[in-house]
Amino acid sequence: MIAAVKTMDQILGQHRFFADFPSDFAKLIGGCARNIHFKPGEYMAREEDPADTFFILSKGKVALEVAVPGKSPVVIATLGAQDVVGVSWLVAPYCWLFDARAIEDLRAISIDAKCLREKCEADHDLGYEMMKRFLPLLTQRLHATRMQVLDVYGKS
Repeated sequence: MIAAVKTMDQILGQHRFFADFPSDFAKLIGGCARNIHFKPGEYMAREEDPADTFFILSKGKVALEVAVPGKSPVVIATLGAQDVVGVSWLVAPYCWLFDARAIEDLRAISIDAKCLREKCEADHDLGYEMMKRFLPLLTQRLHATRMQVLDVYGKS
């Protein structure tokens, strides 16, 4: 028996972030996507680097960290399968605001942000759909950062 090969838009459709996404939009995004792998300790992204990708996690965990001069990095959030890593690709100047480090063997789908931004610019319905999905993530990450700052600097 031969297993059917899934297209990238079909794979994306299995992810909760894109689960009810219109199929036309999923095909557009699938054209910007590829599978990727990180070993534990590898960085997916570094703070201030160009945010030219974001990631849909399939397996493993990643820590979002902020560097603190003279101290260990502060972990803002730990993300796992079905989570999205990277929202900075949406907002100019398109630079990562956190380090993203694999803490387990990690499999993900990497989305080329420049490719997707161009498609969102050409199709504003796609852009609006992406904004509706990413705005809650921005809010969650802001809240997580606020909680960590209170935890780190609220101690006396």
